Amino acid sequence: QVQLVESGGGSVQAGGSLRLSCVASGYIANNYCMGWFRQAPGKAREGVAGITHYGSSNYADSVKGRFTISQDNAKNTLYLQMNNLKPEDTAMYYCAAKSATCQWYQLRVGFVYNYWGQGTQVTVSS
Repeated sequence: QVQLVESGGGSVQAGGSLRLSCVASGYIANNYCMGWFRQAPGKAREGVAGITHYGSSNYADSVKGRFTISQDNAKNTLYLQMNNLKPEDTAMYYCAAKSATCQWYQLRVGFVYNYWGQGTQVTVSS
């Protein structure tokens, strides 16, 4: 089993920054992939960014140039650096992991992942 715990959410004004963290515990195979998803009230879940164990990443068009996904393997931690935040970024953000290989084009596809965190709320005011 894999446990994922997110942190770093909060309330910021438009233009501000936040860094989300996701600490993974339990067994994760070496050829894992991980991702960040978000869901706003009344909207479908959206794949924000994903990364493979070898560092290949994939971003939603809406966050390209503003968000950066990264990982610290020594700390079993996934990050999402979010800059120039906009009100439309307001959502619950979830970390997800798959303890097996992902293809690049699957990184932002929710059903690929079999482990999910509880989420951390991000609120951006105008």
